[in-house]
Amino acid sequence: MLGLLLFLALIHDPVPARSVTFPANSVALAWDRSASAEVTGYRVYYGAASGIYTNSTVVGNVSTNSVSGLAPGAAYFFAITAYNAAGLESPFSNEITYTVPTGAPTVQIRLALNRQVILTVNGQSGHTYEIQATSALPTWTPIGTVTLGPSGAIDFLDPSAANFPNRFYRIRDTQP
Repeated sequence: MLGLLLFLALIHDPVPARSVTFPANSVALAWDRSASAEVTGYRVYYGAASGIYTNSTVVGNVSTNSVSGLAPGAAYFFAITAYNAAGLESPFSNEITYTVPTGAPTVQIRLALNRQVILTVNGQSGHTYEIQATSALPTWTPIGTVTLGPSGAIDFLDPSAANFPNRFYRIRDTQP
């Protein structure tokens, strides 16, 4: 009967999630271990909507786990369950929400055969960036704007680049 009581505690007492840290494009989760001796491991659930977990990972009998491969700018919702040797799981822990930060916007420069410059702007999807150029620092001149689509990248052609012996570029997020 004692084993049955411990098992019921497993089923009725969800695992409390404890902390979250934020390495780049991943998240490190930590939780308190279940007090039940019946627990043989934990499962991490996550998804893009609250309470709808489309991914799960069995992590074993540990109280931390990292989930990698997360999309920059996307929100994720995490919950933990405990399970016993028969594979029966506890209810979900409290939910932790995490939005993966986007890195600073960047610009990559390619030179076409006709000396035209192609700039690839990478940044946060949906943001508008002003492209600025100069041949004499510190004076910068706006030469165009781009709004990034779902891919978070777009190409911009500077047809005036061939007119300058030196040309420097930078971008400015116009949606802080």
